[in-house]
Amino acid sequence: MLKSGKMERGVFEIVDTESLVPANHLLRKIDAAVDFGKIYDMVEPLYCADNGRPSVDPVVLFKMVLIQHLYGLTSLRRTAEEVSLNVAYRWFLGYRLQEETPHFSTISYNFRHRFTAETVDRIFSWILMEMVEAGYVAPGVVFVDGTHIKANANLKKTVKEEVPIEAKRYAKELMDEVNADREAHGKKPFSDDENDEDNENNDEPPASLQKKRDNTSRKKLKKRKKEAKKTKTVVKSTTDPDCGLFVKGDHKKQLAYEAHTACDVHGVVLAVEVTPGNVHDSVAFDDVYDQVVEQFPDVHAFVADSAYKTPHICKKVFGDDRVLSTAYKRPMTMKGGHEWWKYVYDEFYDCIICPEYQALNYSTTNRSGYREYKSDPKICVNCPTRHLCTKSKDCVKTVTRHIWKDYEELADDARYTPIYQRMYKARKETIERVFADAKEQHGLRYTRYTGLAQVTNWVKLKFAAMNLKKYAKWVWRDTYPDCFSCIISLVFPFSRTRGRLKTIFQNRSRQPLFLAHAKEKTTNYTPKTVHKTRGARFASQKEYCFSFLYAMPPPEQTGGFPTGPFVFYGAVSVC
Repeated sequence: MLKSGKMERGVFEIVDTESLVPANHLLRKIDAAVDFGKIYDMVEPLYCADNGRPSVDPVVLFKMVLIQHLYGLTSLRRTAEEVSLNVAYRWFLGYRLQEETPHFSTISYNFRHRFTAETVDRIFSWILMEMVEAGYVAPGVVFVDGTHIKANANLKKTVKEEVPIEAKRYAKELMDEVNADREAHGKKPFSDDENDEDNENNDEPPASLQKKRDNTSRKKLKKRKKEAKKTKTVVKSTTDPDCGLFVKGDHKKQLAYEAHTACDVHGVVLAVEVTPGNVHDSVAFDDVYDQVVEQFPDVHAFVADSAYKTPHICKKVFGDDRVLSTAYKRPMTMKGGHEWWKYVYDEFYDCIICPEYQALNYSTTNRSGYREYKSDPKICVNCPTRHLCTKSKDCVKTVTRHIWKDYEELADDARYTPIYQRMYKARKETIERVFADAKEQHGLRYTRYTGLAQVTNWVKLKFAAMNLKKYAKWVWRDTYPDCFSCIISLVFPFSRTRGRLKTIFQNRSRQPLFLAHAKEKTTNYTPKTVHKTRGARFASQKEYCFSFLYAMPPPEQTGGFPTGPFVFYGAVSVC
């Protein structure tokens, strides 16, 4: 039967906000998971104790910004409007239905002038440490990657500027090893004001094959070369000078920032570094690496894509007794020429063997850290495959090898190891899913803020909200488990829901399950494992339970990452 005319407006009812918010609402879970009273200790030095007007509760300000990032609201103005209309938001802030909520300009002013970057860092670290203490973080394996955020700038309003080239962070370390390598080969070490790649190279081609020089003096050429190396031309926005022009492959040119992020196997963000969009991933890796290692010194492996496979990063990671799991990086060789693997390095004689079995002897070590191995032009001039080897008019083939190449080969060795192959495949369920959720659900695709400092605070607050959302849901699920979750956890020991890898051999505190009972009863049972097989059948539930305790290594040996065969069980209560 059709019923119409439902227009009950202006009706007085006696209700409380507690009854209007569902019991399983996300904000209820967040409110029960953390104690927001700790914010007062963080912001107390920023307020005057005995002067000025009474301020808006700083916890309310942080909760409003938290609501903005949790629900992907585009601006603080929109957030203030939603807070005044939404009953759940009012309950979360502690405001009555008729009470006036804070104006958006109050929030904007406090986060722009009062709450500094240090305050935002403390908020991010506080939420992360809450998760660590509760046992929800497994930092044994860390996934690193970067994602671009479109800046609030017009691509048509740009200018070209000459900016100085920043020195590499490892420049001094590299130069020391370059000079040591040159001295070991009988070469003169580089000085600080030297710009020639190798002024001790006596292997010059024949005079008839040398290029003719112009009349410019050597002193002027050297000066021009030195000046050219100190500056570079970049495209800067007149609206937001801190952002950078991002161009990659078939992507459309855009002004953007980049958030270089690290997370664990559960998708918990451990560290983030925001840079202009034209900064390469490998350049920002040092800052992210130092942040993660400082907080979690027990990190076993870093998982990253091929952009991070550089000699410096490989040396930094493997030099600290850690492992870098990365992808294959295609060598940049001459198109249509010999394959790179046909040039074999002979470590004993320190030379390169070319495809025609001729030796390319050591020539020099340049400032970039590459050893140069050059061929004999008298031999190459009559080589039948010279057109596949080099197009040099001097008939000299040069092959370079970095002095830290051995560390890159360690990364290649790890790429063929089964455990690190599984780690790299998990990127799509960890760091890539973090970026997908942040952009699709939390509004990370585009920023309305300008300036590197404001965008950095905005990104850190967004990732802090994402961590808090995960933390609240996990605490709520463990405290009030529903029937469906119990059944799923018994049937599928590895649940990859929303990027979280849950192992059956450890609980939230990362301790083995039922280990005390298993020690007394395992003598009569043989461990049984199932390799990637669901729906397996066992002789008894007891035998099944003991098998998974034997099948998996302890988490402290694997960094919290599941290794070995997959084992499935039916009921663990019988243990």
